[in-house]
Amino acid sequence: MTAWLALTLAASVAIGLTLGLLGGGGSILTVPVLVYLAGVEPKSAIAMSLVVVGVTSAVALITHARAGRVQWRTGALFGAAGMAGAYAGGRVAQYIPGTVLLIAFALMMLITAIAMLRSRRGTTAPAECRNAPLPVVKILAEGVVVGLVTGLVGAGGGFLVVPALVLLGGLPMPVAVGTSLLVIAMKSFAGLGGYLHSVTIDWRLTAAVTAVAVLGSLAGGRLAGRIDPGLLRRGFGWFVVVMGVGVLAGQLAG
Repeated sequence: MTAWLALTLAASVAIGLTLGLLGGGGSILTVPVLVYLAGVEPKSAIAMSLVVVGVTSAVALITHARAGRVQWRTGALFGAAGMAGAYAGGRVAQYIPGTVLLIAFALMMLITAIAMLRSRRGTTAPAECRNAPLPVVKILAEGVVVGLVTGLVGAGGGFLVVPALVLLGGLPMPVAVGTSLLVIAMKSFAGLGGYLHSVTIDWRLTAAVTAVAVLGSLAGGRLAGRIDPGLLRRGFGWFVVVMGVGVLAGQLAG
């Protein structure tokens, strides 16, 4: 095993861990890991990340579902709309240069980091919201937009999905985290379908990264609720800021 492959697999543990713990965030690491550690071409890295994130989210979902932290109806609605957007994004991405996609991805990282670092005010749905009728139109619209981002840049959008599920779906934070994994898995596989028309995937590397990320996600699912999510979110947010600035600087300098 080469040193770069070892680093790639070590980073894959963090990808799964954050997905299992936070219902998102791991996907924002996958593309930079594949591009800068594994040396994968950007468009192929985005497609591979959709496999890694999709499978890892689906496995992490099991732990949350067993604990009763998944709202299936809301997740299915959001996920179905997200799949349509993600497939469209994957098809459109073939016409956009890889450098442009990486710049867009870096900007997405920074937006995500800002969302994570903001005050947690509003991350717990008021009791009256939980009993309100499901705002189907708003959930479908938000799902399409987040799905489009997923398909274009390979970001699962967990940190966009979780706030939307809390504020639009009226879900408490732990349930929003679990439900977001269902949404991310659905969107990731749809986005992959759009990409497979135009890219080649290193399936051996993808399988290795996915297997390690899955192990990390299982650990993250077991730790969910035992670690202060606010502290974890802020620490990870600053980490994403550093990575996002690094990716953006590298692309602009090139």
